[in-house]
Amino acid sequence: MTGPGSTTFGGSGALVRGHNWGMDRRTEISDFLRTRRARVRPQDAGLPDDGRARRVPGLRRDEVARLANMSVEYYTRLEQGRAANPSPEVLEALAGALRLDRSERDHLVDLAGRRAPRKRMPPAAQRVRKELLWTLQSLESVPAFVIGRRTDVLASNRLARAVIADFDARPAKQRNLARYYLLEPEARERIVGWEEAARDTVAVLRYDAGKHPEDRLLADLVGELTLGCPEFSAWWNDHEVLQRSHGVKTYAHPVVGRLEFHYEAFGLPDDPDQTLCVYNVEPGSASAEALRLLDSWTAPAAQRN
Repeated sequence: MTGPGSTTFGGSGALVRGHNWGMDRRTEISDFLRTRRARVRPQDAGLPDDGRARRVPGLRRDEVARLANMSVEYYTRLEQGRAANPSPEVLEALAGALRLDRSERDHLVDLAGRRAPRKRMPPAAQRVRKELLWTLQSLESVPAFVIGRRTDVLASNRLARAVIADFDARPAKQRNLARYYLLEPEARERIVGWEEAARDTVAVLRYDAGKHPEDRLLADLVGELTLGCPEFSAWWNDHEVLQRSHGVKTYAHPVVGRLEFHYEAFGLPDDPDQTLCVYNVEPGSASAEALRLLDSWTAPAAQRN
């Protein structure tokens, strides 16, 4: 039986409907292993060409099993979602065989349920400590903002609102980076290299889904993005995952033109679900001058005087 509010995460599609909402871990780990296996070329794994025709790209199941030093039967059961509770040693062996990066390794651990269990509680609004808000406000010369679960924008400074979007002026539900990137036409025009930025955002959501498989608000967000963004379902089903760390973001600002930022993302030790993102510019660059002009243009009247 299905009904309103019964959205769940699904492996073969972005969403499925059912009485219970949440992530089906066995389906997710099955799809994740399959997509990671298809990505690894035999020569990259140090395997010789055995002359056999390959029906699909990437490694065969028996090759993954050999690289991970386990039986083909056991790996097949894992990939088919029929093997429960793989040990940490098995997960580490699979991570090495499939050449997983740090985000993918952590995601595999989450899917296997090997992290400390989280107490199930109704989703609560995340709060930013006042001391962190002071820090944010003190970063006056560069854009900075705090991201929470589901890419919710919990707080932002003046330049972040001027460069990206004024999230403070929006209703609470709309203060979300994924909604902005994937659903608003303005984002496609303002973000240079929109597709890469959008795909990275989907990968961040996938990573969050592994950590919080029972997050109903995240499931609702995935459903909204599925309906509103034509590209979302294909990207979601790629099972790419990403932890924010550092990188480059470029914006085409309607007032000051092109702005290239080198961002740094800092996880908060006392709340792993919050990240402080700081957008820096190269000193002396055209972006630094454009940002200085934007800073002056958006400064309060008293400060300009």
